[in-house]
Amino acid sequence: MPMTRPGPGAPGTRRRGDALPWTRNDALVAVGAACIDLIGFTLSSQHDLGHVPVGGCVLTVVSALPLLARRRAPLLVLAAVLLLGIALNLTVPMAQHFSAAVTVGLYTVVRGHRPAVAAAAALAAVAGPMVGQKSWPRPPLVDVLGTVAAALLVVLAATVVNRWHRDAEAHRRLLADRAVAAERRRIARELHDIVAHHITTMQLMAGGARSVLARDPEAAREALVTLEGAGRMALREMRQLLDVLRAGDEADEEPTAPQPGVADLDRVVAEARRAGLPTVLEVRGEDRPLPPSLGLTVFRIVQEALTNARRHAGSGARAVVRLTYAPDGLVVDVADDGRGADAGFTDGAGYGLIGMRERVMLHGGALRAGPLDEGGFHVSARLPLTADERAPL
Repeated sequence: MPMTRPGPGAPGTRRRGDALPWTRNDALVAVGAACIDLIGFTLSSQHDLGHVPVGGCVLTVVSALPLLARRRAPLLVLAAVLLLGIALNLTVPMAQHFSAAVTVGLYTVVRGHRPAVAAAAALAAVAGPMVGQKSWPRPPLVDVLGTVAAALLVVLAATVVNRWHRDAEAHRRLLADRAVAAERRRIARELHDIVAHHITTMQLMAGGARSVLARDPEAAREALVTLEGAGRMALREMRQLLDVLRAGDEADEEPTAPQPGVADLDRVVAEARRAGLPTVLEVRGEDRPLPPSLGLTVFRIVQEALTNARRHAGSGARAVVRLTYAPDGLVVDVADDGRGADAGFTDGAGYGLIGMRERVMLHGGALRAGPLDEGGFHVSARLPLTADERAPL
C-alpha cells in the first residue's frame, strides 16, 4: 500500500516544535538545572538546618522554570531566576550559592548579547545570590570569591563557544558557497549537453532543408538560411558562455552520456529498493513529455532525495516518490517515514538540498524540505511550465 501523507504547509500538517514555545532541549536543560539545584539545596539544608524546608524545595524548582524561555527572552529569564533566588534567600536562613539555574541563564545572555550587556548580566549574577543572605552585609569571603569565580568561568565558556560558533559558521558558509558553485558548474555542463544537442540538430536540419528546397520560393530559402545562421551563432555563444562557467574544470576524457529524465525514475527507485529502502513510485495526472532540462531536474531531485533518505532514515523506513502533473507545471514529492529529522537532516542543512534548490530556482520553481510531524522527511518541488513547454513535444 503506497504511503500518502500531506506535504509541508498542507492542512493538518504541523512542524515539530510548533505546539510549544520551547524546544525539547530547553525543557531538558530546565529539568537538569532544577534537579542539580534541588539536590544541592537538600544536602546543604540538611547539613546547615538539620531538616529540608518544603518551601525552599519548591522555590528551588520554580527558579529553574524560566529557563524554558531562555532562547526567547534571555535577559528576562536571568532576571526572573535571580529574583526567585533572592526570594529563596529571604525564605530559608542558610547560605546560598551560585545555582545551576543562574549558570544557564547567564550563559545564555552572554551567548546572545553584546559584551557590555554580558558584563552587566555577570555583575547581576554575582550580586543576586548575596542579596538577602543572613550574614549580609559581610558574607563569608569564600562565598564571594566562589560566586565571582563561577560567574567568570561561565562568561569565559560562553565567549569561547561564541568564537568557535562564529568560526564554524564562517566555515559552513564557505563550504556552502563552494557547493553552490560546484552545483552550478555541474548544471551548466548538463545543460550544455542538452542545449548543444538540440541546437546542433536544428543547424543540421536547417542546412539539409536549404539544400533540398532550392526550388521553393525565395522567402522560404531566406528563412532557412536565417535559421541556420541563428543556430550556428547560438551554439557558438553558448559554448563561449559555458567555457567561462567551466573554468578550472578538468576536461572530459569521454563523451558525455545522454542525460537522464523522468523515464529513468524507475531505475532510481529500483536502486533504492536494492539498497534496502522500500520505495514506490506514483504518477498522478496525465503523463506528458517534458523538456529535457526539466526532466533532468526531476531526475536529480528524486535521486538526491532518495540518497538522503537512505543515509538518514534508518532501518525499517519506507519512501514514496510522487509525480503530479498539473496543467501549469509538475510537482515532485519524495517522503520517507524514518528518522531523518532526528539524525540532523534539516531544512537547508545539507549540500544536497542546496543542489536541489539551485536546480528548482533555475526553472523558476519553489522547493520545500523539512521533517514531518508524524516522523520522517519530506521534499517537495513545484516546477512551473511555460506556455511553450506545455505544448506537446
